[in-house]
Amino acid sequence: MTDKMDYAQWTLEALHAEENKLKRQNLTGNIFIGFLAGVMIYGLVKNGFGLLYTAIPLLIIAVLAKSGQSIQARLKVVRAEMAGRDGA
Repeated sequence: MTDKMDYAQWTLEALHAEENKLKRQNLTGNIFIGFLAGVMIYGLVKNGFGLLYTAIPLLIIAVLAKSGQSIQARLKVVRAEMAGRDGA
C-alpha cells in the first residue's frame, strides 16, 4: 500500500471504513506492545536481564511503534478529509 493515498476521491462510507480499519490496527498494535512489555517485565523478574526476554521484545516494540506512528498519520489525514466533507 502506498504512503500517499488520495482520500479526496474516496466516498464518505469508504473513509469511515478506512478510519475503522486504521483504529483496529492501532488498537491491535497497542495491545501487542502491552503484551511484549509484560513479557519483558516477567523475564526481568523471573530470569534477570537476558536476550530472549528483553532485547527481542524491545526490538519488536520499536518496529511496532514506528508502524503505529505511520497509522496515526494516516488516521489524521482520513479524519481531516472527513471533517472537510462534513463542513462542506
